[in-house]
Amino acid sequence: MLIVLCKHISFAYDAAIVLRDISFSVEQGDYLCIVGENGSGKSTLVKGLLGLMPPVQGTIMMNNIRPHDIGFLPQQKAVQKDFPAGVFEVVLSGRLSSRGIRPFYNREDKGIAEENLKRLGIEDLRSRSYRELSGGQQQRVLIARALCTSPKLLILDEPAAGLDPVVTADLYRLLSALNHEYGLTIIMVSHDISGAMSFANRILHLNHEQLFFGSIEEYRYSEPGKQFLYGGNND
Repeated sequence: MLIVLCKHISFAYDAAIVLRDISFSVEQGDYLCIVGENGSGKSTLVKGLLGLMPPVQGTIMMNNIRPHDIGFLPQQKAVQKDFPAGVFEVVLSGRLSSRGIRPFYNREDKGIAEENLKRLGIEDLRSRSYRELSGGQQQRVLIARALCTSPKLLILDEPAAGLDPVVTADLYRLLSALNHEYGLTIIMVSHDISGAMSFANRILHLNHEQLFFGSIEEYRYSEPGKQFLYGGNND
């Protein structure tokens, strides 16, 4: 089932176009990786998908997806890594968008938070301080928080930034499991093309415009794929 359709969308800052004529779709259960060099427009596109930045041209259509149906994991800033809160409190805060006008978390909210702690394998960290955790543990906590929205779509912006290769590989395996075992639709922005090729099923390659959109196999043999993967070596 089609859940996201973008048709000829462009974005601008102060009338200067930074991303031009992008068209792609996301089906339920897809794992789409958005790749490109730094400054190529990847994070701008994420803002558009989240409704934080309207396109100046084209349309973004969400099929049966409301804002609180999207779990979002932004790039971590240094100040966020030092956030003085407990793990369970951070995860539970993911229920804020579903709480409506209720002033307090209810039993269902807390149950969902507990379920996602277990799903991410971090129930033993429940009472720890978030700021004391390793980078990989913090990312698991933030993914558990995002899942507390009960999302139909999970969007991640450079989730492996600042993580070492071993922790990054563990993070990718976790996301792949969420995609395959729970059928969670994922859109991930990354500059790590090897990780994208290992776990995603579709690639969107940007450089202020759309260089490629399609399957992993198609990307391997496309000109943008050859340039990005092999530096132009066609052998």
